[in-house]
Amino acid sequence: MWDALQNAAWVTTLGTTRWLYGLVLVVHYSALFLCVGTILLLDLRILGVANRNQPLSPLARQFRLWTWVGFGAAVVSGFLLFATKARLYAEVTPFRVKILIIVLAVIAALAVEWSVPKWDRARVIPVTATLLALISIVLWLGAILAAVEIPALTGLG
Repeated sequence: MWDALQNAAWVTTLGTTRWLYGLVLVVHYSALFLCVGTILLLDLRILGVANRNQPLSPLARQFRLWTWVGFGAAVVSGFLLFATKARLYAEVTPFRVKILIIVLAVIAALAVEWSVPKWDRARVIPVTATLLALISIVLWLGAILAAVEIPALTGLG
């Protein structure tokens, strides 16, 4: 399955066309900055570190579209990058760990997003909100660190 993906004509073109591969990389990194950046800003607001005077719900609404547009672009561009060496990436543990961490981080981001209206009505940010925001930050930083280490540990990337 991975070999068929990796050897598809469009994937070969992507992998061998330097400017096209570079463009996908730029899109991927930009999308990650947008997605993770907006998530971290909301998490930091929950922790009381950033923008303390703005209620959570309006802030979350302002970020929601940008977060998920960034996430969608990161998934698509990440898949394109993965496809160029699909079999190799699929076989290495650090890549699998990265994907697992990302899945957990997305679950944490969704839990925060779904809980914001309830937390916004509370007089004080609940401890569960603080814990979830911290977990979210740790997971996203973990995903970034795992991604950075893939080339060092496997020679891929």
